[in-house]
Amino acid sequence: MSNEIKPVCVIQGPVGSRSGYGDHCFSIAADIIKWDKFDVKIVPMMWGACPNTMLDDETRPMVKEIKDRILKNNLSSQPELFIQVAIPNEFQPKGKYNVGITAGIESTIPRADWIEGLNRMDLNIVPSKFSKEVFKNAMYDKRHDNGMMEKISMNKPMEIVFEGVDTNVYKKTSEPSEYIDASLAAIPENFCYLFVGHWLQGDVGADRKNVGMLVKIFSEVFKNKKNPPALIMKTSSSSFSQLDKTEILKKINLIRQHMGENLPNIYLIHGELTLEEMNRLYNHPKVKVHVSLTHGEGFGRPLLESTLSGKPLLTTNWSGHLDFLPQELSNLIPGNLGNIPPSSCNDWLIKEAQWFNPNYSITAQKLEDMFNNYINYIPNAEKLRIQNHEKYNLDAAKSLLIETLNKYMPTFEKKVAITLPKFKKVTSPTT
Repeated sequence: MSNEIKPVCVIQGPVGSRSGYGDHCFSIAADIIKWDKFDVKIVPMMWGACPNTMLDDETRPMVKEIKDRILKNNLSSQPELFIQVAIPNEFQPKGKYNVGITAGIESTIPRADWIEGLNRMDLNIVPSKFSKEVFKNAMYDKRHDNGMMEKISMNKPMEIVFEGVDTNVYKKTSEPSEYIDASLAAIPENFCYLFVGHWLQGDVGADRKNVGMLVKIFSEVFKNKKNPPALIMKTSSSSFSQLDKTEILKKINLIRQHMGENLPNIYLIHGELTLEEMNRLYNHPKVKVHVSLTHGEGFGRPLLESTLSGKPLLTTNWSGHLDFLPQELSNLIPGNLGNIPPSSCNDWLIKEAQWFNPNYSITAQKLEDMFNNYINYIPNAEKLRIQNHEKYNLDAAKSLLIETLNKYMPTFEKKVAITLPKFKKVTSPTT
């Protein structure tokens, strides 16, 4: 029996967050644990105001294994491998070898301190070709306190490891779900478009997922139509509170209040769903088309999940999701790059950057054609389902992650547990 001690790997990130970053971090942690090469320690972090409930359900695969490895005390020595899942300006090297993993970027230009953060790590991993290209091409002039100028660009290696999807959960299925089936039973329409994603800051047309314009265009296209389809929106701003739900409903009503009567119905699903409930929503027979008018994605995990239902997806022709949406099998809306509106600028989206503005006239045409000629869109959707099921599953992502780490990681010095010999107890001689 070997007494060799495994090197320590610390993973820091929002492993328990109900967010895209949370899903990504959970998958990374699960992959490293299953690799069984390291003594894994987990440092959970919050992700904004998103609910931190991912680890509450111990029936979910790998939840217990991750919870058992949550670091409760300080380490006695520096870990051999440190992996941080975060936005790049938060990257801090804490191990002998340091890996930064980020979903990347949704616009054309990253912040300068993001590039500096990437350069603090030994290796960086992003999920898409788009993210890698944006980071690789970024360059800044930095003025130091002494007045000297320095060119700042990424000088550390970066590799692409896509975000894998659990195809045991996300798949084409007719399995019922009590909550989803009861919720959609109240919807009279049998043809529904489904949007899944956060409704973020910004005026109408200026929020990153472009939810406001989806509400507006859908309402305009199917206004005064006999037996129109409906739009189902699984969305929130960040939390699942009643206040957040009220604000979402208020935004929908504000967009539609001056559009007249005979508008198509829009239904809101707000709150936390299990993975199985999400998959049932994607697969529910009333849901016919998945739709997103997103301005930009580092990867776009919900878009990938939706394709595994075998139903057509209508979305924009730019950024990270194009990795898994080939032109010949997808329904991609053309458009142009434009400046990010001031109401959308924040710590991630800077005013110097641009994102994608879809052509709304073509969007309207595609929405209507998919409703009128739905059967024509099914064959390519099924081909895309098969392709993404085979290529973007968890096993494929895990293999690529391990291959990438093995390519770059140094050989760590082996540590061996010291076993002291047992000595015979010596008693004092009697006198």
